[in-house]
Amino acid sequence: MKNLPWFLAAVGLGLAAYVVLNTPGPEYATGVDGVDDAARGTSRWGSKARVGGAGNRVVGKVKEAFGNATGDPDLADEGLGDQIVGHAQDAVGTLAQAAGQAIHDINR
Repeated sequence: MKNLPWFLAAVGLGLAAYVVLNTPGPEYATGVDGVDDAARGTSRWGSKARVGGAGNRVVGKVKEAFGNATGDPDLADEGLGDQIVGHAQDAVGTLAQAAGQAIHDINR
């Protein structure tokens, strides 16, 4: 029992050394692969944003229609807000896709 704190300290020190020694270093290379990966990642992120925007627009239209049908102006307004958020997400996604394509084109 007397050696338990020392044993735990040694295990903790060993784990800390393992993490520090196995952490990947910064990537300084700006080769073609890194730029292409950045372009693909940007384009992929833009696609996800556009899909999320389309989903928000559909949900917003459903909320607005349901709010108008039931006479609930708060739900209808919430639906309009969701539609605006969806349009903004779509615009940001479009810009990200264009940026990804521009990065890819410049790298050629």
